[in-house]
Amino acid sequence: MGIDKKLYERLISKKKELDKLRPFSKSALSNLREQIIIEWTYNSDAIEGNSLTLKETKLVLEDGLTISGKSLKEHLETINHKEAIEFIEKLVSKNSSINCHAIKQIHSLILSKIDDDEAGKYRNVKVFISGSKHVFPEAMEVPALMSDFNEWLKKNNRVENIIEYAAEAHFKLVDIHPFVDGNGRTARLLMNLILMKHGIPPSVVLKVDRKKYYSCLEKAHKGNLVDFFNFIGRSIERSLIMWLEMLKPANKQKQGSKYRPIREIYKGTPYSQEYLSLLARRGKLEAVKYGRNWYTSKEAVKEYMKEQKRK
Repeated sequence: MGIDKKLYERLISKKKELDKLRPFSKSALSNLREQIIIEWTYNSDAIEGNSLTLKETKLVLEDGLTISGKSLKEHLETINHKEAIEFIEKLVSKNSSINCHAIKQIHSLILSKIDDDEAGKYRNVKVFISGSKHVFPEAMEVPALMSDFNEWLKKNNRVENIIEYAAEAHFKLVDIHPFVDGNGRTARLLMNLILMKHGIPPSVVLKVDRKKYYSCLEKAHKGNLVDFFNFIGRSIERSLIMWLEMLKPANKQKQGSKYRPIREIYKGTPYSQEYLSLLARRGKLEAVKYGRNWYTSKEAVKEYMKEQKRK
């Protein structure tokens, strides 16, 4: 069993809707790219413990400022992540192959000037993750496992369900944990490299969802990838909604977004705010998460009600 069918259908529908807007406005795409790079960098680094705020991340990346009280390592993590994003953008534009060589290059950028001895190199020590019961492979197994992973990437790069393929690639890399540090950031960049090569906007795993993210990964380590597929699917849906909202024609933008906080939408429906929030978290309701709040639309609630009546 894979990703939730209704969630997958929504993702494909939104992808088709986005494709209809191509070619995108250069100015709108440029603004969106700047926003995505900052949000993606902030959240990916924050998940790994970086204490820079979203605003501080913006100041470091756009203005080159040094933030008082923050370590050099945190500044380098931020700068490096942006450079890694720019690198995968080049891979997409050149339609380069996705393989272990590219993964090592991504990792090398992630650890540049932080740990140059380990940057882009497979680990030769055992690794653990605090709070995780999963036992990662021994260092001597890593080269063979990565070789197998390389073959898996080549074999599956033309599968129909790109969402599951990208999410599983993310998981497989984390499951091997080939590097001493930077595995999570590298895995998320790899996942988005796959998505972007297929015209799907990068998925940003939010810092506020860190606990849920790790919980889904822990289940995946035990052989159940369904929750992880759905978690990543909802992250992708958030990105698709964001891109559609910002890239749609100006006359439609003036009409305003159809998405409103669930605390407003639930009024006039037979459902409570808590129930709609639960549906959103489970991917049963078309919704997008901004910060800690879920947003949905009246149309999405009506569609859910129709679906329940059909059942």
